[in-house]
Amino acid sequence: MISRVLAIGLIAGLVAGLAVAALQQVTTTPLILAAEVYESAGHSHAEPVAEGWKPAEGAHRIAATSVADVATAAGYALILLALMLVAGDTIEPRRALAWAACAFAATGLATGLGLAPQLPGAAETDLFARQLWWAGTAAATSVGLFVLLRRDEFVAKILGAALLALPHILGAPRPATPESTAPAELAAQFAASSLAVQAITWALAGALVGVLWREFPARDALKAMK
Repeated sequence: MISRVLAIGLIAGLVAGLAVAALQQVTTTPLILAAEVYESAGHSHAEPVAEGWKPAEGAHRIAATSVADVATAAGYALILLALMLVAGDTIEPRRALAWAACAFAATGLATGLGLAPQLPGAAETDLFARQLWWAGTAAATSVGLFVLLRRDEFVAKILGAALLALPHILGAPRPATPESTAPAELAAQFAASSLAVQAITWALAGALVGVLWREFPARDALKAMK
């Protein structure tokens, strides 16, 4: 069972990740490159800022992005498989897509309401505070959706709705000075494009997981990896 989960998760991640990597080259990547120009121009009038490692432009950057996309898609696929197995759901395309939609709602839509995807040069708050709010929001939304969709009791419905609303009532951390080097229009386009790409990644991972699990038994899935 474990070998089948790993094999199908990795195959689904590879296919979905490569497709998303190609999509990013015409959606989010040009926006990031444009924002980096604004960021460099802003830093040229200020004190030098220490930069960490980043891939070189061209093929090196495309390769690094593709590897990251494949790893992310594989992670999504493995998470979906694990959750559906624990919940005892039948793993088939339609159900896997439904789980993927809920996963995107928890990790993309709900978290994006407070912490939208950011371009280089965006105003930032404390990293730990952002990570804590993001993780708490994703967890609360996941549990809230599960309770709302799986339980019929009135009290459970109230609890589920409360969990969905709680992170946004508390509010995400905000920067003291919300100033960015990139134009607001560019930032808005990037946030929308990033969420769309994330939704497509979840959908592709879910669809592939459902198809591969149904079509390939454990032995065939392992052969496909060779």
